[in-house]
Amino acid sequence: MVDKRPNVAAMWDERFSRTELVYGDEPNAYLREQAQKRLKAGAKVLVPGDGYGRNGLWLAKQGCELTTIDVSPVGVERARNDAKRAGLALQILLGDVNTWDWPKSEFDATVSIYLHLPPEQRSGVHRQMFEALRPGGIVILEAFTPAQLQFSSGGPKQVELLYNAEILRQDFAAAEVLELAELEVELHEGKMHLGEGAVVRAVLRKK
Repeated sequence: MVDKRPNVAAMWDERFSRTELVYGDEPNAYLREQAQKRLKAGAKVLVPGDGYGRNGLWLAKQGCELTTIDVSPVGVERARNDAKRAGLALQILLGDVNTWDWPKSEFDATVSIYLHLPPEQRSGVHRQMFEALRPGGIVILEAFTPAQLQFSSGGPKQVELLYNAEILRQDFAAAEVLELAELEVELHEGKMHLGEGAVVRAVLRKK
C-alpha cells in the first residue's frame, strides 16, 4: 500500500497501529475467489503491499508458499506476530516496492490488492510484478477506479492514483488477459473499505 505522499511509511504505521483492524481480518473477496479457483496448494505467491498481512496470512493458511513485502514497519511487525501465533511459515519483508530488488521468474502468482501508485511508479512496479512470475503464472489484482471518487468506501482521493482497465491493459501488455472488468461492488473489508465501491479486477497470465 503505497502512494506518492511524503512519509508514506509513517502514514501507514499510524493506520496499522490502531487496535481495530482497519481493513478487517478476512482476505479480499476477489482474491479469495480467484485463489480458490486458480491456485494449487504449494503455489509460490508474492503479495506486495500486504499491510498487516490479511491477504498473505490467509494464502499461507491455504497451503501456498508466501512472500509478502510492505513499507510499514508496524504492519510488517503485526503480520509477523500474527504468523507466529498461527504457526505459519512465510517470508514477511519490510521494504518499498519501488526500490526492492524484485525476483525474476520465481512465483506462480503475484497478488496486488489496492496497491495504488502514482503513474511514475505504477508502470515500473507492474512490470516487475509481472517479471517476477514464472511462465504460466498469474497476477491477481483489484484496485479502485476513478468512479470511486463518488463513493465514501475508501481509497485514494487523487484521481491519478486510481486505475482503470485501459491502464492495466497498457501496463500488462505482454499478458494473456483471463479476466479484466470495471464494476461496482459492495465492500465489506473493515471500516475503511465498507459500502458501495468502484473497482477494476484483473487476472493476467504470463505466457
